[in-house]
Amino acid sequence: MANKTAVETTLNGEETTFLCEPRQTLLEALRDELGLIGSKEGCGNGNCGACNVLLDGVLVNSCLVLAPEIEGRSVVTIEGIAEDGELHPLQQKFLEHASLQCGICTPGFIVSSKALLDENPNPTEHDVRLWLAGNLCRCTGYDKIVRAVLDVAQNNA
Repeated sequence: MANKTAVETTLNGEETTFLCEPRQTLLEALRDELGLIGSKEGCGNGNCGACNVLLDGVLVNSCLVLAPEIEGRSVVTIEGIAEDGELHPLQQKFLEHASLQCGICTPGFIVSSKALLDENPNPTEHDVRLWLAGNLCRCTGYDKIVRAVLDVAQNNA
């Protein structure tokens, strides 16, 4: 067994310390060490977006970040998007617009959409489609996803 490294981070708003192997990805640590299974492994090489998280407010593929690299940093996962037991507006609109089917890609789409709306609260359809180009869905197609994001943006305007 490899030596484990202690990592101190802010995870979904809470100070957290966990042990991980130096070679473990953030995705593996989230799922295997911390029990946060919302982020999914779709490809393992940064091409599908299913594992997207916010690292210090920046959208990243957690399969491409080593867990020890988050030392002293802030991570928000899909589990941290909802607040006070209430769905985030993006989560609610994804449900209302039937923007999900199998669910593998959904967490990544929601985290990516949140990053977009944090940066650009009033995106155009083109902006949404361009921003979400790094997320792959094999079930729904993208129209319902784009409509859900635009609906949230419109309601926030």
